Amino acid sequence: MEQTHSTDISPRRIDLRVEPHIAYDHAALTRYISHQLKLDTGRIGDIIIVRRSIDARQRRIMINLAVDVYIDSPAPSIEQRIASRAAVEPLRPLPPDARQAIVVGAGPAGLFAARRLMELGIKPIIIERGRDVDTRRLNVAQISRTQQVDPESNYCFGEGGAGTFSDGKLYTRSHKRGPVDKVLGTFVIHGADPSIMVDAHPHIGTDKLPYIVRSLRREIEDMGGEVHFATRVDNIIISNEGETLRATGVETRSTLPGSDECRRFDGPVILATGHSARDVYSMLAHNGVSIEAKGIAVGVRLEHPQHLIDSIFYHNPQGRGKWLPPAEYSLLTRVDGRAVYSFCMCPGGVIVPAATSPGQIVVNGMSSSSRGSRLANSGLVVEVLPDDIPGNDPLRMMDYQQSIEASFSADADGTMNTAAQRMTDFVAGRLSRDLPPVSYPPGVHSSRVDKLLPAEISRRLQVGFSDFGRRYRGFLSEDATVVGCETRTSSPVRVSRDPASLMSVNIAGLYPCGEGAGYAGGIVSAAIDGIRCAESLSRAIDQNL
Repeated sequence: MEQTHSTDISPRRIDLRVEPHIAYDHAALTRYISHQLKLDTGRIGDIIIVRRSIDARQRRIMINLAVDVYIDSPAPSIEQRIASRAAVEPLRPLPPDARQAIVVGAGPAGLFAARRLMELGIKPIIIERGRDVDTRRLNVAQISRTQQVDPESNYCFGEGGAGTFSDGKLYTRSHKRGPVDKVLGTFVIHGADPSIMVDAHPHIGTDKLPYIVRSLRREIEDMGGEVHFATRVDNIIISNEGETLRATGVETRSTLPGSDECRRFDGPVILATGHSARDVYSMLAHNGVSIEAKGIAVGVRLEHPQHLIDSIFYHNPQGRGKWLPPAEYSLLTRVDGRAVYSFCMCPGGVIVPAATSPGQIVVNGMSSSSRGSRLANSGLVVEVLPDDIPGNDPLRMMDYQQSIEASFSADADGTMNTAAQRMTDFVAGRLSRDLPPVSYPPGVHSSRVDKLLPAEISRRLQVGFSDFGRRYRGFLSEDATVVGCETRTSSPVRVSRDPASLMSVNIAGLYPCGEGAGYAGGIVSAAIDGIRCAESLSRAIDQNL
């Protein structure tokens, strides 16, 4: 009798712990699974990796996988899987009479807020002070060539926000606070690699993220939303409705050279400006919007040869070998009651200039999707709390950031060529006679980074570096370089909002949103906060609040 097989297309979910040469080779993984399930390999129609993480705690590196095995049938298409898992569908055109809302900022919080508003039948009007992503590429490239920064279009301002040119890391702890799969799925339908829905530490890559951001924005425009680039919000219109103050729109000014066009846009306001819109913070304070100082972290970019990081964290003098990706690290210690930790680690990446105005030096890190650079960098920063800075001014943390950035700029004679120091010299408190090669495009010069930083920051970093060097032999290295200052790890203020309505506590119709308002810490958490603010705004409109 001819043998028959089940036609059930439901997958079989299995958890695996395998070596890298199996996890990253589809044919080897198929053979392994067929042996585990005691099936002929021909019966395995597809294997879809659902989760993947690297366990590098021991010398023998292992990969933890959760996979869906389709037996006697192919897997659904990626579009079908995203629709099922993430509930992401293309936008539909808005009706001509759709209500409208203002979204200030075209970073992840603003774009995902706008997209969610459209799903709810509300027309978003996105106001972005910077330029579209294609023009913005030229603006950021000019920083290295001219040593000058455009204050309206740079690594922080413009379409996609700061994350567009900062690696596109999507690692988040926001799973309990919102629809992570929806955010990741939206990136995939706009061109991201489906692996971002699988890996424990997903990233898109700064070479791919601009195209994805552009696709997402064009979908919003094609379906009836508006996007206004080179348009800076100079004022939020606040109306007095009896005992209630309400945001009813914004006043804007063009940032195009030679233009001073002013416009007004009416509607409730989602404020998603990002963590570097200092003029907006000052405007909010002037208008009486409730804000408070928020803790930040300050430090440096630390750059090692990637091979050295691979050998340390993969426990192998030969490095990572054929199958493993460039190694990452996440470090934490405490010095005198304050955290000292790694931030925004970029394996195979480069250091970039992230200032937003003349007279500043700030650095950040990014990497392409391949993470192919021979160098690895990370922010190594020290926790700074509002209690550490004297006074009651809600903008004092911002002023603290600015003072550090100004000291590095003065040391560089106003250029973007920043101070650098060998890691071992930084710890020892001495000038470096020479410097290893670094990835920072505007260039570096030898200087006392430990003296340019506030003494309390340098001292804690020195102790922290020594601690990390004891824990991870070779990490404290003369081949590693401390570069510039890293000050913009998060917003220096929090715009106070009601936890239920997500509105400003004292201005109705104003929705502080995302990283710039102090409620997110990266691309995914900012996007989730944008979605939540859009939903709250929609409910308020429905209830005439």
